[in-house]
Amino acid sequence: MDAPANLFSPLTLAGITLPNRIAVSPMCQYSSEDGFATDWHLVHLGSRAIGGAGLIFTEATAVSPEGRISPQDLGLWKDEHIAPLARVTGFLHAHGAYAGIQLAHAGRKASVSPPWETPRVVPPAEGGWTNVLAPSAIPFAEGFAQPHALDSEGIARIKDAFRAAALRALSAGFDVVEIHAAHGYLLQEFLSPLSNHRTDEYGGSFENRTRLLLETVETVRTVWPAHLPLFVRISSTDWTPGGWDIDQSVELARLLKARGVNLLDASSGGNIAGAKIPVGPGYQTAFSERIRRESGLATGAVGGVGGPVVGARPRPHARAARDVLDRLVHRQPLRRRLLARDDDVDPVAAAQAVVGHRQQAVGVGRQIDPDHVALLVHHMIDEPRVLMGEAVMILAPDMGGEQVVQ
Repeated sequence: MDAPANLFSPLTLAGITLPNRIAVSPMCQYSSEDGFATDWHLVHLGSRAIGGAGLIFTEATAVSPEGRISPQDLGLWKDEHIAPLARVTGFLHAHGAYAGIQLAHAGRKASVSPPWETPRVVPPAEGGWTNVLAPSAIPFAEGFAQPHALDSEGIARIKDAFRAAALRALSAGFDVVEIHAAHGYLLQEFLSPLSNHRTDEYGGSFENRTRLLLETVETVRTVWPAHLPLFVRISSTDWTPGGWDIDQSVELARLLKARGVNLLDASSGGNIAGAKIPVGPGYQTAFSERIRRESGLATGAVGGVGGPVVGARPRPHARAARDVLDRLVHRQPLRRRLLARDDDVDPVAAAQAVVGHRQQAVGVGRQIDPDHVALLVHHMIDEPRVLMGEAVMILAPDMGGEQVVQ
């Protein structure tokens, strides 16, 4: 019998083989101007490659200007964005890491301030926009923009924007694309009957509500090569009666697998303000396990899967094909010791690094977005040391789920 894989074993997805099962998850940085990657992105992502992560993702990267969460979001809606991103991917490749990019449209949660500022809608005079888009004209919550319901032409433009962004990602040298359909952003807004009140072919039934995501995956796969992995991130449940739920997620996973998706990130929440989410250790891993078991699609669990120890140890209760430890070492990627969720410890760091931690502590007046939550974990692998790389994804060794690493 082959020896079980561990944290540092290679992992093959589609036509690429990652050198290890450590990856860096997408983390919003709010450090762009007009969507352009800057020196911040080169240093932020490049330092994680130097730390030895096998796969490194950019933050959510908008496929159109109005698809940004804030005016400071990264983008890939024009060819001029390619060169700065190619600078980043070239550095990652030079240091042995594969480069991933998460393509996103913020939908009704767009045109807001960076989360370390007072929460508000950003007006056009300050770089915001009024063409905030959604499946239906239902705002996310008080204090968010009133969205415009997409018409058929607008939906076609959305699909084409994802296709064009995937082509640019290929030109920029990325190895993995992840389509963001979670956390209350546009594609998840279409999935949930609580945010999608349409009466056309994109609303109502499960088949209709999943149509836009499936068509987006199909159009991206027309330009994204079969030998390169395609991921999709979803919210497995709205945590709200009458909303999107795990049963629908399982069925969606089957449909995504048939359309060439290689891995599904199983997150949850983010679409309904005020949803009661039972956050705790490993609180989403059961979603990942069930989706993988019943669909046959490789899955990942994200949120609450950190702890004081990660390494080559079995964790039978979390049989996810990929565990994602969000923001694991985000404040201090190099040498300083991290403390797990210790609100009394506040080392000096850039706003991009501490925003999630502060949101978690004080709430900042709106529902905490899963893309912003910091999990600050002092972790060890066989001996006390800190891996250089935050938002660490642990890619589990056994797709059958008999053993994973923690």
